[in-house]
Amino acid sequence: MICILRERIKDAQVVKEMENERIDDLGIKGYQIIQKKDGFCFGMDAVLLSDFASVKTGGRVLDLGTGTGIIPILMEAKTQGSSFTGLEIQSDMAKMAQRSVKLNHLEEKVEIVEGDIKDASAIFSHDSFDVITSNPPYMIGNHGIKNPKEEKAVARHEILCTFADISQAARKLLKNRGVLYLVHRSFRLTEILNQLSKDGLEPKRIRFVHPYQGKESNIFLLEAVKGAKPRMIVEPPLIVYKNQNQYTDEIYKIYGMDVKES
Repeated sequence: MICILRERIKDAQVVKEMENERIDDLGIKGYQIIQKKDGFCFGMDAVLLSDFASVKTGGRVLDLGTGTGIIPILMEAKTQGSSFTGLEIQSDMAKMAQRSVKLNHLEEKVEIVEGDIKDASAIFSHDSFDVITSNPPYMIGNHGIKNPKEEKAVARHEILCTFADISQAARKLLKNRGVLYLVHRSFRLTEILNQLSKDGLEPKRIRFVHPYQGKESNIFLLEAVKGAKPRMIVEPPLIVYKNQNQYTDEIYKIYGMDVKES
């Protein structure tokens, strides 16, 4: 595949960059994504979020902190939305995501914009999106071990933006009754709920994700609606593994894979 792409792309710098990259099959509509071999790569969180989120026919979608562009690409494959935009502050990541869009011939529906979440309300028109998604950095300050690679550190720690920045951007950019979908760490749930309510984004639906049956939740998936009244549905838990190295049937289905025999 690398050789085929080299024939398509004549820019020598792009070819050089690709020597440190790999191309992964997304298992849906033949789509693929470019990722760095030793850099930040998307994880299960992004896949679960793309499955949890819903977009009405013709809806406009914005992904805040898009990274590799995985969520806009998956959302385009899974929904009937009309346009999908990813905002990414890291220049190298944004350019790589743009190449993934071109690789899949999605230029007419998916756009990657380089920019800061804190400036999102100046980059995009207010009240212009039906859906916003975000798989934001989970860790605050010195919580956890900070990766020495800047790219990974920015993706995992609140270095360049906080959750408040994301919530406030969503408040300004969503239409009335527009929906924010996000995935975050369970230990920060109270903080997240408080911030969303403060910004007029009412939490309406939540699903906790557990690594194994009987283990505590490590992440949650959340839907919040701009201008809605308080009342939240707690969905049944999502269990990732039934046994060591064996996903549950639901996880296999979310990935579009055949259910494995027990």
